Formats: sequence, C-alpha cells, structure tokens
Amino acid sequence: MSRPLARRLDRDRRRMSPRVILASASPRRRELLAALIDDFAVVPSDVDELLTGDGFVDAERLAFAKAQDIARKNPGAVVIGSDTVVFDEDRSFGKPADQIEAMDMWRHLRGRVHEVATSVALVGAPGERQLTEVAEVELAALSDVEIHAYVASGRPMDKAGAYAIQDEDIPTVAALQGCYCAVMGLPLWTTRGLLEDAGVPCRDPSAAFPRCAVCPSRPDGG
Repeated sequence: MSRPLARRLDRDRRRMSPRVILASASPRRRELLAALIDDFAVVPSDVDELLTGDGFVDAERLAFAKAQDIARKNPGAVVIGSDTVVFDEDRSFGKPADQIEAMDMWRHLRGRVHEVATSVALVGAPGERQLTEVAEVELAALSDVEIHAYVASGRPMDKAGAYAIQDEDIPTVAALQGCYCAVMGLPLWTTRGLLEDAGVPCRDPSAAFPRCAVCPSRPDGG
C-alpha cells in the first residue's frame, strides 16, 4: 500500500470514529489521554466524590457515575469517566479539603505502602465497559518540614492522597509496583484497549511516555 493511500485511510478511519468526551476536569487526565488521541472534548462531571471507605469499590462507582452523567447529556458520544482513590487497611483518601487534611494524609501515609485504584469506565453508543487498575505505592518518608513545604506549594491539593507521583523534584514516591499512569490518574494501556474496542483508533502511549514501554499493564506484559 502506498504511503499517501495509507494516510488517507487513516484519516477516513479517524473521521468515522465516534466523538470522545473526557468527563473530568483533571489536567493530568487530559495530558494522558492526549497521548492516545488528538480529538476529544472535556466536559467535567459534577458527580459528588463521596467515599464510603472501600477504595476499590469507590473508584469503580465514581468512574462509572461520571461517565454515565455526561453520556446522558451527549447521546452518540463515547464518554470516559475515571476516578482515583488512595487507600490502605485503615482508610480511604480522596482529595484533601484543605491544607490541614493534606498534612494529615501525609503523616498517615509517609514511609508506608498503600494501594491506588484507578477505574476507567466507557459509556456511550457502543455500550458500557469498565476496567480498574490497582497499583502498590510506598510513599517517601518526608519530614514534617518537607511535607509542610510541599502542601504549602498547593500542588497536592487537587490530588487523591495529597500527592502526585509525577512531582519527582520532591520526590513523593519511594517505590511503585504497577502502572505509573494509573497512579497519575489514567492508566493508558487500559484506556487504549477500552477505546479501541469502542471503535476509537489510538496511538501507542509509549511514543509519548517511554515508561509505558515497560509498564506491567502493557498487553504483552511490558
């Protein structure tokens, strides 16, 4: 097949793919999704992110509720809902309400291993599908002074567990077992599989993020 024909077929295939909407205001999810596809709208859901205490179940429930909320208002679109919950054997952690709560989260989690569940739900014309990634994270054992400076910077305030794995200048994470992008907010290999099953062609995420080439969630095992 000639190169111009291949390009034309690729353009036609993308033109026929369904409209994609990301039901999230998270700039991190927007950045991650842009590694897979160029054309998508951002329509944040206003679903209340109340936690019940079961991190895995909460992540799945909220991701699906967000996707369903926006899909009802946008018939024919493929809507991506996602939610991330940090949890351990004692409690679940969503986004901190204020700096005091962020400090409390850090004091509880620092130097310890916890889990991060990120669920991705697709709702739309092709039907409904949902998958959830769980990663194991050991948070860095930062001092109270270091935690206070990090919280005062404002960076952890819109993040589950009051930290971001990508804030490597701190650093926040001492060890990770699982998908880096799941901890960041959107597991790319999982999302890619769901989108392609829904008829949305996607790029290989490792072209944008080399770490995805060795991700344990890659279909061939990284």
